[in-house]
Amino acid sequence: MEFNSNSAFMYVVVAVVIAFVLLQSVVFFVKAWKRGKELGMDTQALKKTIGASAIFTIAPAFAILLGVIALSNALGFPLPWLRLSVIGSLTYEATAAAAAATAVGSSLSEHITDPKVFAAIAWVMALGIIPGLVLVPIFGKKIEKGISNIKSKDSKWGKIFLSGLFLGMISAFLGLVFAHVHEGLTGWIPVFVMFASAALMMICGLIRKLFNAKWIEDYALPISLLGGMALSIPITTLVQNILG
Repeated sequence: MEFNSNSAFMYVVVAVVIAFVLLQSVVFFVKAWKRGKELGMDTQALKKTIGASAIFTIAPAFAILLGVIALSNALGFPLPWLRLSVIGSLTYEATAAAAAATAVGSSLSEHITDPKVFAAIAWVMALGIIPGLVLVPIFGKKIEKGISNIKSKDSKWGKIFLSGLFLGMISAFLGLVFAHVHEGLTGWIPVFVMFASAALMMICGLIRKLFNAKWIEDYALPISLLGGMALSIPITTLVQNILG
């Protein structure tokens, strides 16, 4: 039987999992509504909150959808749909898939037809996210308590510590961005795209500060992601033209 990452079986399995997740969302939505009414919250206030949350969920979802489409070129539609609809994130899934593909001598630039390669990538994407599920319940409160103690003793060092943690996480992704700069100007394309995306994020920040446009906070990430991906096309074309 020929392997097909877009087979009906894959769609059925993924649809069942996502249906379960959607059911959970409905259950918690109903519970939250009932709890709000028990606390005496006004119905109009509840509806307004629901409407605002729904609107501001749409914008980040576009970036996720684009990630699904981007990964579907190599992995088919069901697997990226599952990973990015349940627990994964665009930055993690794309990075994990690319690293796994490289490790087995393949690439996400081509459609994966070997079931062993596909399985290896799927396992890396799935297993890599599990430590967070396990470690957060076990160590989450202890870490939070430790950070609170640092902040209570010295708020300045508390902020520095949190910033250091954040920068440490970002540095892991920066390694992938700069991994091929030694290959010449072509290897700098990811760096140029990163700077373009960062520039868009800075513009969003300036709009927020200069015009007090608080609404843009919810759209800044998808704008920078989508804008960076869109700008990658002319950037790549420009680099290729320079190289002749």
